[in-house]
Amino acid sequence: MKIRATQHSDIAPLQVVLNDTGLFPSEMLPDMVQGFLSHDESVDIWLTCEAAGRPVGFCYAVPEPLADGTWNMLAIAVLPTEQGGGCGAAITKRLEATLRERGQRILIADTSGTDAFAQTRAFHCNNGYTEAARIRDFWAAGDDKIVFWKSLV
Repeated sequence: MKIRATQHSDIAPLQVVLNDTGLFPSEMLPDMVQGFLSHDESVDIWLTCEAAGRPVGFCYAVPEPLADGTWNMLAIAVLPTEQGGGCGAAITKRLEATLRERGQRILIADTSGTDAFAQTRAFHCNNGYTEAARIRDFWAAGDDKIVFWKSLV
């Protein structure tokens, strides 16, 4: 398993990850990652996890506006056939290490409170994150937003 910065050649395989996980529509990915891929000064972080030489997962994080040293992991996804194999944990640890090297303080991750996201919530808890907030009916009626928090210092 290898964790590295996302590259142009990763877009199509990572769209497969999105299609297989249903995290968000895969056609959004090229526009989302374009700024990172085309600008050396981009502050966004895109990391790709490779297994057997092919991209099988990714994460995407951005600094929180108006906050000092706080980042938000907006997306993390791993091919369902690769889930449970350590890719998600490895990519999260690399993101955390990168942020620590940059002197950042906090990493948060937002997710859904529905049953469909129970595995995601367990993943965050298993990787040292604490449920810090719950906003009722945020995503839709009956679908709470749950914010997970981790100190990087």
